[in-house]
Amino acid sequence: MQDIAEQLRAWHASGRSFAVATVVGVSGSAPRDPGAALAVDAYGEAVGSVSGGCVEGAVYELCQAAIASGEPALERFGYSDEDAFAVGLTCGGVLDVFVQPVVPGADAGLDTGIAHIAAGTPVALVRVIAGPGALVGATLAVTADGVAGALSPTPSTVGGLERAIVAQARAMLEAGRTGRLVLGLDGRPCDEHGHGTVTCFVESYVPAPRMLVFGAIDFAAAVVRIGKFLGYHVTVCDARPVFATARRFPDADEVVVDWPHRYLDSQLGRIDGRTVLCVLTHDAKFDIPLLERALRLPVGYVGAMGSRRTDRERVARLREAGLTEAELARLRSPIGLDLGSRTPEETAVSVAAEIVAHRRGGSCLPLSASDGPIHHDGPDRDEPDRHDGLVQHDGLVHHDLSHTGTEGVEAGAAEGPTPRTHAA
Repeated sequence: MQDIAEQLRAWHASGRSFAVATVVGVSGSAPRDPGAALAVDAYGEAVGSVSGGCVEGAVYELCQAAIASGEPALERFGYSDEDAFAVGLTCGGVLDVFVQPVVPGADAGLDTGIAHIAAGTPVALVRVIAGPGALVGATLAVTADGVAGALSPTPSTVGGLERAIVAQARAMLEAGRTGRLVLGLDGRPCDEHGHGTVTCFVESYVPAPRMLVFGAIDFAAAVVRIGKFLGYHVTVCDARPVFATARRFPDADEVVVDWPHRYLDSQLGRIDGRTVLCVLTHDAKFDIPLLERALRLPVGYVGAMGSRRTDRERVARLREAGLTEAELARLRSPIGLDLGSRTPEETAVSVAAEIVAHRRGGSCLPLSASDGPIHHDGPDRDEPDRHDGLVQHDGLVHHDLSHTGTEGVEAGAAEGPTPRTHAA
C-alpha cells in the first residue's frame, strides 16, 4: 500500500470513500508479494496493482462492490486447466486478496494508518481478514509506542486478543516484516486449520532500506540512480569535497564529505540487515579501514570495486588486519555479476543484479536455462516453513486462506467472509 499512500491520503483528505484490495497471501508463481494493493474510489478512479494485470479487472469490480455494500470480502484467484478462460492467474500461482471499503472518519485505525504510511512514520497496519463476522475488517494502527483503532466497540470481550495482536504486530514492525498471523480468541497462537480463530494481516511500513555508496566517481552516479530505482535511500560518501557534491549526485538522498570508515562508524544506529554497502573507491587508504568494519557488521551486502589484482591485494591486507575467512567470504569483490559491462550504466545494472540475486536467493542463470521456480524467496511457496501460527518466507510471514473462524466473539456471533475462489 505504501506506493499508493499519497493518493489514498488525498482521497481521504477530500472525504472521498474508496476501497483497497490488498494481496494477503500467495503461493506458487504469483506475480505480486503480500502487501501489494489496488484502490478504487467512489468515482471509479483506480491506482496500484495486485497482479500485474492478470486479475485487475475482477479486483476492480470487487472494490466497486465493497464501496456499494460497505462490506469487506476475501477472494482467492488461482489457475484451473478445466476453464482456461475464467478470471484468474495464468502464471499458475494462487493469490488471496482482501478487499476493504474505507469511509474517511469512520475508522480510527484506518485513518491513522493511512496518515502514518503517507507521512513515512513507521507503523504496522493490522487488519482482521478472517474470523468472527463482528471482527472482520477491524483495523489497528500500531506504532512503537501507541495504538489507534480497536477490534470491537466493546473491548472487554476481546481485550486479551487485542493485546496479543498489538504485541505481535509491534514485534513484526521492529523486524520490518509483513504477513499474516493466526490467533485464538484468547490471544494464543493457533494452527491455521483450527476452529474459532482470528486471522490478521499485518503490514509493516518502515523507512526504506539504505544503500551507502563510498567513492564519488562516475560509476557511483549510475549506481545511485539504480539504487533509487530499487527503492533504497541512497547516501554517497567521499573524503574529497571537490568530488562529493550534490551537483554531481542530484539523485542521491544525501551526499557526505567524510572518511568512509568514520562515516560508517557514525551510522551504526541506522543500518540493519537490509543495508547495502557499495565500495567504489578502489583505493587502499579508504577501502581497508572501511571494509575491516563493514565485514563485521550485520548488513545485507558488501561489494567492492576493483580489478582481480586489486581484489587479491585487498583481501590479503584484510586478512593481515585480522579478518576471519568467514568474514572475508561476505565480501563481493569484484563487485557485480559478469554481464560484460563496460559503461557506468551497464556496471550499475551488474551491481544491482548481484544485490537483487543475493537478497532473493537467485541463481544468476538465465531463466530459460532451467525449468525450476521463477521466484526464489526462501522455501518453495507451496511448502512454507510453519511455526507458532505463522507461515514465513524470507523474513515475511504468510498464510494460505484455507480457513476462517467458525466461532463468534460471543456465542452465536456470525462468521466472517469465507474466501471465494476464482479459477482460470
